[in-house]
Amino acid sequence: MTDAQLVERALAGHEDGFRELLARYQRPVFNLLARMLRDAALAEDLTQETFLKAHRHLRTFDPRYKFSNWILRIAHNSAIDALRRRGPQEVSLDDPDSPERATLDASLVDSKTETAERLMERRDVALALESALARLRPEYRRLVVMRYQEDLGYEDIAEVTGLPLGTVKSHLHRARGEMADFLAKTGWRP
Repeated sequence: MTDAQLVERALAGHEDGFRELLARYQRPVFNLLARMLRDAALAEDLTQETFLKAHRHLRTFDPRYKFSNWILRIAHNSAIDALRRRGPQEVSLDDPDSPERATLDASLVDSKTETAERLMERRDVALALESALARLRPEYRRLVVMRYQEDLGYEDIAEVTGLPLGTVKSHLHRARGEMADFLAKTGWRP
């Protein structure tokens, strides 16, 4: 069943329609929020809030567009609001006991298939990329997350963020450049 059909079912009072949309998009919404906010607990709260808002405003969904972009836009706006409320925060990725590092390590490692040396390489690359990502301005970081973590196209990112397509492209170009500069300064070379 398509997303638009599930929305129609939900609007007709069938709870299974919205439940299926929740099942399809809960993970992408959480991932976007967690990457933008760098706080898993807050991302969980905002994931729930995103779906509550979506449910309340389901009638405003236009089926000519992708439901995924609509729900990610709600999540994106919630994350921006949360970032504005809390102000800038610094997180050390060098701390071996940080929850961010443990989560990142766990998601990148498959101990059954890789050698210890390869695991260390992957971990080091992941930490370097996370560190470079953390140093980006929030408006760049969110676009990098959407493009490379959520695998959204430029047009979809423009739709989710409300930015013009050219701005999305130029911000992503600048973000990649800033990340490359940071990685080069820390000893990483292509």
